[in-house]
Amino acid sequence: MKLTFISLFGALILGAHAHNVSASDSDLSEILSAKYRSEQNKARDAYRHPQEVLNFFGLKSSDTVLEVWPGNGWYTEILAPYLKDEGQLIAATFSISNQNSKDKRKAFWSKVALEYREMVTNQEEFGDVTFTELDPPEVLQVAEPESVDLALIIRSLHIWDENGDLLIGLKAVFDAVKPGGTLGIIQHRADSFSDISASASEGYLSQSYVIDAVESVGFKLVATSEVNANEKDTKDHPRGVYTLPPTYAMGALDQLKYQQIGESDRMTLKFTKPIIESSEDE
Repeated sequence: MKLTFISLFGALILGAHAHNVSASDSDLSEILSAKYRSEQNKARDAYRHPQEVLNFFGLKSSDTVLEVWPGNGWYTEILAPYLKDEGQLIAATFSISNQNSKDKRKAFWSKVALEYREMVTNQEEFGDVTFTELDPPEVLQVAEPESVDLALIIRSLHIWDENGDLLIGLKAVFDAVKPGGTLGIIQHRADSFSDISASASEGYLSQSYVIDAVESVGFKLVATSEVNANEKDTKDHPRGVYTLPPTYAMGALDQLKYQQIGESDRMTLKFTKPIIESSEDE
């Protein structure tokens, strides 16, 4: 057996021509300014850079895209209308069966998932979004095996890591992605040499730790981007990333200070699932 990878030179060439195969700038610009997007969500574009991010990940309108743990749907309201005519969006939400769980966090997540599904279903511009669940370690089939062109995990890995489910969750996503397909990750970034560099601490993870974990399940790193970097984020806040906007976990205390820092410093990572070819002499 042999693994086929894009060489560094080839990756650079592809990157130079990415504009020709990635998300249409005009289509995305139209979606980003759409009336159905709240002003609150539009304001976050300055921190999240969705157009640049989705182009970096290589999104195409014909893709089958898996959005893992979409939360309240900030990215869904961009992805769903973009994929509506030619592609498919699969949203792997939290489990919706834990509403009465004694685990308050799981109960909260179920409520979020139900509200999200209702919002998506009632939004005409979104088209037909497929719902699945990811609740490691019990519920793991987020899509049909090897059916996904692009999987997105956005600011969720710290939760899996806290629960001891990081590799289990990543493997579930790996199984869903097509050979040659892409995994895009955005995650709150800890300082490489800090005492929180190898485990989640109020939302932050070390970039090297994340890369090692993702590659351990079979993906290979293709490229990194600093589009979501924030050098103002010192990573030493009382409540970690939740201290910063939009959560403001400290309430009114020092809110202006945290507002001036902005949203967290984030890694933006692009991985590929290797194509396995049979050797001629096999």
